[in-house]
Amino acid sequence: MSTDFHNTTDLDNAREPTTQPVKKDSFAEVALRLGGASADEAKRTGVLDTADDEVEALFAPRYQTVNSPVHRAVWAKSNATEDFSSLPLQPSPSVALVVEQSLTIVRKHRNENTLFGEDGKITTKVIAELGSVGYWGLLVDREYGGSGASMREFTDMITRMATIDPTVAGLASVHGCIGAVDPVRSFGNKEQKQRFLPTLADGRTLSAFALTEPGAGSDLTALKTTAVLEGDEYIVNGEKLFITNAVPGRTIGLVCMIENVPSVLIVDLPATTDETFSLNRYDIYALRRAHNNGLVFRNFCVPKENRLMPIQGDGLTIAYHGLNLGRVSLCANAAGAMRWMMSEMLPWAAYRETYGLAIERRELIRRRIGRMAGMIVACDALSAWCAGLLDQGYRGEMECIIAKIFGSEMQKEAAIELFMKTHGGRSFLKGHLFGDNVHDFLAPCIYEGEGEVLGMAFFKSMVKHHGKEYFEPIGHALHALGVSKPNPLNPKHAWALRRPLFRYAGWFARQTLRPANWRDSGVNDSDLQRHVRFARKYLSDSGMKVSSTMRTYQLKLADRQCRMSALSLDIQSAVVMLVTSLYAGRSNDAITRTAGDVICRELRLRMEGGKPSDRDFRNVTGLGARIAAEGWSALDGVQSGKIMMPYK
Repeated sequence: MSTDFHNTTDLDNAREPTTQPVKKDSFAEVALRLGGASADEAKRTGVLDTADDEVEALFAPRYQTVNSPVHRAVWAKSNATEDFSSLPLQPSPSVALVVEQSLTIVRKHRNENTLFGEDGKITTKVIAELGSVGYWGLLVDREYGGSGASMREFTDMITRMATIDPTVAGLASVHGCIGAVDPVRSFGNKEQKQRFLPTLADGRTLSAFALTEPGAGSDLTALKTTAVLEGDEYIVNGEKLFITNAVPGRTIGLVCMIENVPSVLIVDLPATTDETFSLNRYDIYALRRAHNNGLVFRNFCVPKENRLMPIQGDGLTIAYHGLNLGRVSLCANAAGAMRWMMSEMLPWAAYRETYGLAIERRELIRRRIGRMAGMIVACDALSAWCAGLLDQGYRGEMECIIAKIFGSEMQKEAAIELFMKTHGGRSFLKGHLFGDNVHDFLAPCIYEGEGEVLGMAFFKSMVKHHGKEYFEPIGHALHALGVSKPNPLNPKHAWALRRPLFRYAGWFARQTLRPANWRDSGVNDSDLQRHVRFARKYLSDSGMKVSSTMRTYQLKLADRQCRMSALSLDIQSAVVMLVTSLYAGRSNDAITRTAGDVICRELRLRMEGGKPSDRDFRNVTGLGARIAAEGWSALDGVQSGKIMMPYK
């Protein structure tokens, strides 16, 4: 389990590096101060800004956020529709073998009721069997005993595994994306990689990332865990909370403060607890089949050679890096979990009758089935697209945020509004998929950043460059004048702002006069092509909307979280429409194409504040009826359980 640490009140983060002897406050810090925030809050957000900038610098310019598909779609006038398409999966034979063997192991144990032990956790035997076929080393390079799988291969595996057990799928993500694997493979030196990666690859040690603290969630500047170098060891003191995979004997990436600098130590936890290391055990509903504990360190010793030393940045840079992998994996997991839900809905809908008619014949049930199909196709599209961007070398910050938010929200809605309501009271029986997993279906809305908070982070990434180019000079001028809002009738104000306002006027004129140009999408389906055109136009028009909002609220925009959230969500929805339309439009499966149309219609109605028409109802209920009657290739191989409390 992880929490996000993008601050929700900071917008533009042009900050001089903290290592500079003379530092000029960034516009973000100036804006927060003039907007009423304390100097401490402004300084703290600057720390997070610096970490974000340092992560950005790890990527080649063409792959940084400003050149990412979403950022360009909002701010650039010329775009390639193909940038929102995903390529077909082409797994390597060695990776495919690992995946098939892993799926077979988990399916066998699930069918034999041996997946979980008496404590309700996934057994060590299952973990070891998965390790023996390479499951835990999918994202580890071959040089260190792993498979070197692409992110596209990995997310496809996550989706397939989640149809058997979402927890086993989730643990692969915790271990490989936000656990110790990514920090070591991305930031470790040669010796550290040779020491840690082989045991992480074969599952001898599963891993976790110990970031969250009792008082440090979104605000990671509140970290209290410290490590002090004494001789050849760091002496660690502090407490971590809500850490998945945190049990004795495992390997963690420990975020702590070393000489007031956020840092990461790779720690092999001892096999038993003692006075220096103990667990804070608590009952938690989410991820109850995995181990989730707090960690308490009291003068705990860690070899100094276990500290990761990135070439650029610090511990927050390391922490930021793996988040996008975890976010897209979460969306892929949702796609698999919803397949399992649908596979359980269909037999029940055929079995259950009301007034002598199977409920699969009722419009409301058909709509639920059709809507869930649309959600699955959209999550498939997003996870494939985002994974492909990561494989190409993009940072993927904005894109993976969209996948995370959409995937988690759709899984929540599918579980409650579609799955639970269809099964009625049986949903709450012990042994029912919903009753046994409801907290796991809801918790992803919090994992890797709570949805609305993360939406603010998306907005921040979207406006950062534009704000730095055009609004930061205005902010500095206002700061020099000592005012938060200019008076156009004051000659002193007009003179001080003449250059930045002239520059902004030039951008405004270019944006207004130049038409948007999108290269063709290659989608033949007329309904999906309409969604493509709508989404492209909406994205191209969004730059002016966002800039207008920045002008309207100026330095107070940081406090207008509801407005930022609404803008962010609509832009995210347009991206989902575009990605899903392209993905569905190139499918050979007619049901998949219709499902893509259904979810895009729904998203457009939400964006425009409209209500569904009779045609919309016919489309979604017709889709549900067809799936109920014919099945769907996307559900091939997904097993459903027995109907609970049968009455016929």
